Amino acid sequence: MKTRTTRKDKVSIITLGCSKNLVDSEVISGQLRANDIDVVHENTRSGHNIVIVNTCGFIDKAKEESIQTILEQVELKRRGRLEKVYVTGCLSERYRENLEEEIPEVDAYFGTMELPRLLKQFEADYRAELVGERLLSTPAHYAYLKISEGCNRTCSFCAIPLMRGGHVSRPMDDLVAEARRLVSAGVKEVMLIAQELTYYGLDIYKRRALPELLERLSDVEGLRWIRLHYAYPSRFPLEVLDVMAARPNICKYLDMPLQHASDRMLEAMRRQITRAEMERLIEDTRSRIPEICLRTTFIAGFPGETRDDVDALLDFVSRQRFDRVGVFTYSHEEGTGAHGLEDTLSQDEKEARAQEVMDLQQEISLEKNLAKVGQVFETVVDRREAGRYVGRTEHDSVEVDNEVIIRTKAKLSPGDFVSVKITKAFDYDLEGEPVDPAPGKRA
Repeated sequence: MKTRTTRKDKVSIITLGCSKNLVDSEVISGQLRANDIDVVHENTRSGHNIVIVNTCGFIDKAKEESIQTILEQVELKRRGRLEKVYVTGCLSERYRENLEEEIPEVDAYFGTMELPRLLKQFEADYRAELVGERLLSTPAHYAYLKISEGCNRTCSFCAIPLMRGGHVSRPMDDLVAEARRLVSAGVKEVMLIAQELTYYGLDIYKRRALPELLERLSDVEGLRWIRLHYAYPSRFPLEVLDVMAARPNICKYLDMPLQHASDRMLEAMRRQITRAEMERLIEDTRSRIPEICLRTTFIAGFPGETRDDVDALLDFVSRQRFDRVGVFTYSHEEGTGAHGLEDTLSQDEKEARAQEVMDLQQEISLEKNLAKVGQVFETVVDRREAGRYVGRTEHDSVEVDNEVIIRTKAKLSPGDFVSVKITKAFDYDLEGEPVDPAPGKRA
């Protein structure tokens, strides 16, 4: 029988899924650290004796990855390399009873809103005064800022409300205070995240308060870039665009998942918007901010999707020429509005349809990148690798968008902002060299 050592516990947190999960893990880390418990994010070396797996339960692939990760950690525990394995997050929230039955070797399972109970496993207390304080797992110059939790939308494909509950906005004062703390710690770019950004404030302020929040955040001294993720298109508050146009430190970038362009599919998905309305919104957005970068995502293979629906989506993408596009294949999730529909398409067919969209977008992306050759853009340095620096323009978010390869013999550091003249263009990346700042040029 293994005897427990008297060494101090060291916790490694493994985060799966989206950036919202990442923030949750950072909050857990901050609470543990405040209780004098040693904690690291995804430690790849030996030295920790406890693992917390923060799971994702959004779609089939994410669930499979989460389960595989849990099993790997349980195996390490069986071999005596770990003493405890805890599981939290969306998969645990949604399937706790099943997981407890199928993988009983896990020491305890926790839902998405059970941080105080998780901390009790470490004989630690939840410290309310630490709300907003986190142990960042991102590079020091950027961080995510979660402005709300949950979602009130009823999209028929989405299980998020089942795992995260209804929409709950965070108070504006708390968010501004957190942004100030992040900047004081060296953060220069914050990415606003939520399941639905534009719903912000309706619950606690009885109005769409995202424009005011943006104004207050843009006033935080030292905050160079503010970026918007996950804006719902239906009833989009156009005042957001006015603030974006007026404030130079709000990136001219909008991540707005549209999901489809066939009215038949949009209705089946319960998106509360038509193709014509989306086209008007895109036109309004570009007329107010001509240089804006629009990122969107689509779903391929939703139940009942026909060849005509796919062609409508391809036509939409061809006409709108989005700057950034991602495509997910439909995942048939129990408990959602679409689960009662017949999921007849094979995974191969779903992936083939998704690839059609991405092939088209690849051509559009290359054309847009080629047009940037010779222009100068403000670029943030993210890292150095293979003897070169890699960064992003204000039109590019972390991990999902284009990168800029910066060729220079000068010494740069992550978080530096440099003016880069583009010399080469590729399908999804750019290459350039630093130059003196060019007035009026933005990415």
